[in-house]
Amino acid sequence: MALGQVSVNNLNLSQGAVTAVERYFLFIGQAAKSPGQLIPLNTDSDLDVMLGIPASDLKTQITAARANGGDRWACLAAPLAADGTWQKTLETAQQQGYSVEGVVITAPVTAGAALSAMNDAAVALNNTYGRRAFVMASTAGIDPAKSWSEYLTAQKAITAGLSAPRVLVVPQLHGNDLGVLAGRLANAAVSIADSPMRVATGAVLGLGPVPSDKDGVPLLSAVRSELDKARFSVTQTYPDYPGVYWGDGNMLDAPGSDFQVIEYLRIADKASRQIRPLLIRRVADRRLNNTPNSMAVNINALMAPLRAMAKSTTFGGQLFPGEIEQPKDGDIVLTWTSKTAVEAYIKLRPLNCPKDLTANIALDLSTGDSE
Repeated sequence: MALGQVSVNNLNLSQGAVTAVERYFLFIGQAAKSPGQLIPLNTDSDLDVMLGIPASDLKTQITAARANGGDRWACLAAPLAADGTWQKTLETAQQQGYSVEGVVITAPVTAGAALSAMNDAAVALNNTYGRRAFVMASTAGIDPAKSWSEYLTAQKAITAGLSAPRVLVVPQLHGNDLGVLAGRLANAAVSIADSPMRVATGAVLGLGPVPSDKDGVPLLSAVRSELDKARFSVTQTYPDYPGVYWGDGNMLDAPGSDFQVIEYLRIADKASRQIRPLLIRRVADRRLNNTPNSMAVNINALMAPLRAMAKSTTFGGQLFPGEIEQPKDGDIVLTWTSKTAVEAYIKLRPLNCPKDLTANIALDLSTGDSE
């Protein structure tokens, strides 16, 4: 014998959005006010009130970032305490639940060991918290008592032989280059798949004065070129074309690596952030199994973030592409390595992007049709 029972359950199919951290950076450095605090800032924030009226390196870089970051710019500022270090500050931010795409450390480094430590910290974020981030570091600008040749020699020694795939380093040639690039990367009007080199983004804003060496020689394109070859990220100009722009966002990765420029790392990190919660939801869920139907359903589910990243828009007769190419069949493969362990292999395809353009012009000197 039995009594009738009716239950209605709400099923969570994990179709909601994942909180985005892209374009949200943590700035760490010295400031005149609020030491040891984590301060959210946006375009409406009064930096004099939040960071103090006297000039400081942190305030200078954040001011430049805000000028270049667009109307949706926001960041997290962390003025260092008297006994504070960027390592302690970064860990405090993680423990308080702050997740950021990039960490901007304003104090200039003088040796490659400091950059290696920053890369180790970025890797540790993923190992400990499952959070992916890159680090933006800086080196000092030129000493007016030095020549450009001496400056280049000292700068190249910092990055020589260094492998730090999650670190990007900016020479403070104009005093606020680091903040300018941080704002350019955080601008919501531009895709994270775009290089900071993109001229259509517009010229950089609020860049400091042009530096000169001991002989009064101003910053030359040849100096920028040598710094770029040494994997620094620097400004650039085009003769007879107004404005100052940026070069590649160079990562301190090894030659031949897939992640030598910032835009490739950013799209890979975004895909990872989107897919990770989907994998967590499938832990010990027998709906993911090795039957053909289950494999097809789950591959389709894991493909959803890639399809969203690849979505393009056509407006005014122009196509505005997505962050990656549309995924294809076979771009996600699930492999069972045991009865309880499955590995997903996922392929992303960045779109081609022209950084070296050449026009070949020929004359047609034929007389043409005499009629």
